[in-house]
Amino acid sequence: MTRYILERFASLILVLFAVSIIVFTLMHSVPGGPFDESKGRLPPAAKENILRKYGLDKPVWQQYLNYMSHALRFDFGIPYQQPQTTVAKLIGKTWAVTVQVGLMTILVAFSLGIFAGMYAAYHQNSWIDNVVTFTATLGVTVPNFVVAMWFILFFAVARQWLPMGGWSSSGQCLIGNYLCTDWILPVIAYALAPMAIVARYTRASIVDVKRADYVRTARAKGVSERVVMRRHVFRNAQIPMVTALGTEIPNLITGSIFIESIFRINGLGKFFVTSTLNRDYPMIMATFLLVALLWGITYMLTDIAYTWIDPRVRLGSKGEG
Repeated sequence: MTRYILERFASLILVLFAVSIIVFTLMHSVPGGPFDESKGRLPPAAKENILRKYGLDKPVWQQYLNYMSHALRFDFGIPYQQPQTTVAKLIGKTWAVTVQVGLMTILVAFSLGIFAGMYAAYHQNSWIDNVVTFTATLGVTVPNFVVAMWFILFFAVARQWLPMGGWSSSGQCLIGNYLCTDWILPVIAYALAPMAIVARYTRASIVDVKRADYVRTARAKGVSERVVMRRHVFRNAQIPMVTALGTEIPNLITGSIFIESIFRINGLGKFFVTSTLNRDYPMIMATFLLVALLWGITYMLTDIAYTWIDPRVRLGSKGEG
């Protein structure tokens, strides 16, 4: 296991370098730049001083080496649009909000998705199964920004039950400072798609395991249906569910562009869009590296979780089985 983790970390470092090269090259390949004169005419001398200040007057390969030499020391530079702070501080400020939204979304999506999938699988081919399957399909196909607009129109505009947006700005909290009303709409709108995915994965994996020989054997021995579902079915159906969890977590904790924009949440996803439009190279690079790092760590933890769920799974090199 230790060797496997070290090998994955080594491959993750290589992936991060590959991502940095690709992103850096693509950023500088697009016409224009962060101080393009189309956004406001600058005197030639002033523009030259700004480019020299941020090192943009050097060749692209030299800019990349300068950036990575600082990034290896966890210095990701200064954002062009907010030079009074640093990229690390800005990401820490905006990502804290995005992580909060993401963790609440994960809690809602996976708890309700697993429950709905299990209930549908337990009542296979019944009207309950059909309702869950239809709802899950609808949750996957309808974009979250459409759902967000529906929620705002019904709950905030028509009924005026909930605020239209913001994040912990209304001060209307249901339980102390732990559950504010302005959290409800964005979290539910953000959670519907992953909840539908988890429900479909859970239902499919449980239905597949229910047909296994060892499940029929347990029933033939007189084991109660509740024990069969808990000890045999659910445990052996967890690997596909963990796979769904592993692929959704990085997406949820790095932010949704549409959800954060529609509900006026100043998170990382919304700020990444503005940074892209403004060609804020240091911010774009740091955000991509953060997302790549999260994906790599999540997949590694997912593989390790496989060994805990199913002892038959072995991690290591190809020759180790």
